[in-house]
Amino acid sequence: MTADNGTPTDSRSATVGLLAAIGMTGVVLLLPPPEQLPPEAHRMAALFVGVLVLWSTEALPIAVTSLLALALQPFFRLTSLVVDRPPTPGAIFGAAAANFMSSVFFFVLVMFAIAFAWVKTGLARRFALWMIAQAGTDATRVVYVFMIGTALISMIISDVPAAAIFMAIAVGILDKLELRPGSRFGRVVMIGIPIAALIGGVGTPAGSSINLLGLTIIEQNGGARVPFLHWMAIGVPMVVVLVPVAAWVLLKFFPPEITSIGDLEEINQERRQIGPLSRDEWKVIGIMGTMLALWIMSTWVPAFDTFLVAVVGAIAMFLPGIRLFTWKEVQQATGWDTLMVIGAVTSLGQASSQTGLATWLAESVLGGLQDWNAVPLIAALSAFTVVIHLMLPISPVINAVMIPPIMVLGTAAGVNPALYALPVIFTASCAFLLPLDAVPLVTYSRGYYRMFDMLMPGLVISAVWVVLMTVLLIVIGPLVGLF
Repeated sequence: MTADNGTPTDSRSATVGLLAAIGMTGVVLLLPPPEQLPPEAHRMAALFVGVLVLWSTEALPIAVTSLLALALQPFFRLTSLVVDRPPTPGAIFGAAAANFMSSVFFFVLVMFAIAFAWVKTGLARRFALWMIAQAGTDATRVVYVFMIGTALISMIISDVPAAAIFMAIAVGILDKLELRPGSRFGRVVMIGIPIAALIGGVGTPAGSSINLLGLTIIEQNGGARVPFLHWMAIGVPMVVVLVPVAAWVLLKFFPPEITSIGDLEEINQERRQIGPLSRDEWKVIGIMGTMLALWIMSTWVPAFDTFLVAVVGAIAMFLPGIRLFTWKEVQQATGWDTLMVIGAVTSLGQASSQTGLATWLAESVLGGLQDWNAVPLIAALSAFTVVIHLMLPISPVINAVMIPPIMVLGTAAGVNPALYALPVIFTASCAFLLPLDAVPLVTYSRGYYRMFDMLMPGLVISAVWVVLMTVLLIVIGPLVGLF
């Protein structure tokens, strides 16, 4: 295999990663299993380790590794997945594939279409330009507005397109000012945009596929449904507090070398050229407004399921008289790697639970935590989730690895398992230490900041995240019935 540029170095790295995955899988299989670990759970652990190494090293394309995670389940004889027919390889694969094609898979698919509608109609850029125009020419204020605007869009569409929209405008401003890599203003803007996108994504359950994947895993493992508005009771205050705090922290670490970005005539000129809202933009606003209203109503009317509303909303965009795009356009705008990872993570998470691996992990690794007070427990789980991003930079994988055993722990402690699982789901978006997640990689590729420039400000923002989320869960959680 070769990487996109096909260099020998890339080929060697891929070979090393593949051999490491095979070696780690073999080591786990050859090690004598602990007494309380079922044989199937032992084989499941070996499979999980191998897949995680492949995902982390990208020895194979991420989507190919996701398919491999599906195809290997019959070879590892995970027969407990099959409950209503003989455990043949075909039956095991069928059960694994059924878990792969979960409701989260289809939600992420249609959200790519919805995000594309925002971009294609120009509604997202119109909003971004309006936000920048409100900033004036003060460089510090521009940083705040860039981050607030990114976070607001990210609450509705996925994190990556939200970051890409504001990055495109930022690059235009930096080019006009002739600020190249090495500029502190360029650094703070390019770090701030993905951080704001990740923060904004936790505002609503629909703001990130990570949120709905985590909530689905809660329900799959016997937990109660978390209503849309109840999530927002925690998520919106987090966005309101964290975005200005993150901007302030970044400005302290990287004070801009300029005080003004000059006049905004180009921004204002582009706004004039765009003109009034087009019919297609009004269509997007109408459909999104209806979807948001139904999502909020789902708090009291479960029939307005978050997944169902998203799918129907996306379908509406194809209807005659609306027709915002073609299916070929949506195919090109869809992140198929992300979809495949979501499917594989869901399938592996279900397999971990059904084989008993999740229960064993909870009892052996996390067993002492059930005696902790709720406050240090939530803070510890959240802090650990921040750190594990360095080893598992794929956020959906963090949910799959951590939530099932933590749910078992919560059940054993006699509390609502959501109390233990929600800190992980929220903090799975807190990928601020290094630009390893897909969202910061959007701006990192522009070269305005180096790998470790995020680390120190990211540590400070992450610490604030952990404290704030712990306080909100403890104070607001009981008021809205989360636990």
